[in-house]
Amino acid sequence: MGRSIGLDVHRDFCEVAVADGGRARSAGRVVTSVEDLELFAASLAGDDRVVLEATGNALAIARLIEPHVGEVVLANARQLKAISHARVKTDKVDARVLADLLAADLIPPVWVGDERVRMLRRLVSRRRGLVKRRTQVKNEISAVLHRNLKGRPPASDPFGRKGRIWLAAQELPADERLTVDAALRQLDFLGAELAEIDRLVAVQAQGDEDVRRLLTVPGVDVTTAVTLIAVIGDARRFPTSRQLVGYLGLHPRVRQSGSEPARHGRLSKEGSAAARHVLVEAAWTAARSPGPLHAFAARVAARRGRQVAAVAVARKLCVLCWCLLTRGEDYAFARPSMVRRKLRRLELAAGAPRRKSGPQADPVWNTDADTRERRLAEQAERAYERLVADWKVMQARAGASATPGRASLGLQ
Repeated sequence: MGRSIGLDVHRDFCEVAVADGGRARSAGRVVTSVEDLELFAASLAGDDRVVLEATGNALAIARLIEPHVGEVVLANARQLKAISHARVKTDKVDARVLADLLAADLIPPVWVGDERVRMLRRLVSRRRGLVKRRTQVKNEISAVLHRNLKGRPPASDPFGRKGRIWLAAQELPADERLTVDAALRQLDFLGAELAEIDRLVAVQAQGDEDVRRLLTVPGVDVTTAVTLIAVIGDARRFPTSRQLVGYLGLHPRVRQSGSEPARHGRLSKEGSAAARHVLVEAAWTAARSPGPLHAFAARVAARRGRQVAAVAVARKLCVLCWCLLTRGEDYAFARPSMVRRKLRRLELAAGAPRRKSGPQADPVWNTDADTRERRLAEQAERAYERLVADWKVMQARAGASATPGRASLGLQ
């Protein structure tokens, strides 16, 4: 059996440790450059195993070493801290700990997707950063107005055309006017950057069947679908939907010991915060659309409030997405006209030409099918409510011989 080699990775160098049938020993440093890493990789044997923490440049280092060794493992840094409790923490100690854990097969690995998934993750991460920065700039303008006792802008969009005309008419001190004008220029720049990111995302999503499948779910738009695909990757790597819920951090913390009942706390919030954010945003929209998800949200909101209901619907959407992706099916209660509009917006974002209005106008934006589809969705919602009522009746009765009363048999 080959050696177990641990690399403690830094920007300028990698600390190396080798475990070969005993406790790991330090083996010097390697400069973090392509030439030195390739030379180091060539010195390794074909049956060696290498481990390094999943940090910023770890994937590039792993790609250089992979052709020369039997296996390269990217370790989950957060879970690694729970396993290792070294009182002394230095680069040499960290590298030796990695090598020892790999030799004992105790390394929690990180799933690494293909290049397309990693590109989508980078795009989603950059878009999330731009949106956060844009929110900060808008808050900066709002703070200026608040400090100078200016009321709320009369326009629905304070930073649109009418809102900017109102902002330009306000009397402000010279330094505050400079702040507002600079913030508006930043908003223009960030808007252009977001448009370019959205165009690249739309181009990547156009031919993706999984993205199109997720668009059939109410509340899920292109940004939500692409974010989930980027974070989840191949949904079939999760044997059950519960594992996907845990991967995204939508499950509650549990405390249980001895004969005491389990106590459930707040969400664990492990995994991707971007995926949780888009799922909760989609949940608010799905809770307003007629259908089973609306009935589910109303049932939870009646007991726990709207905020808890939104998180519950987000978890339900996570389970639903797992079912659709693993089974290769569309959402059973999808509204075709809404799906066509989402797909048309996707095409426009990718750069497709707009169609002229008139007798030959695109029926996607003006269709009489909305009313019929809405009625069907309301029927599905009522069917879900009857199903829940039947389930409650069945839970209330005890014994296998009890006659099952069904709420759906009553007067409607």
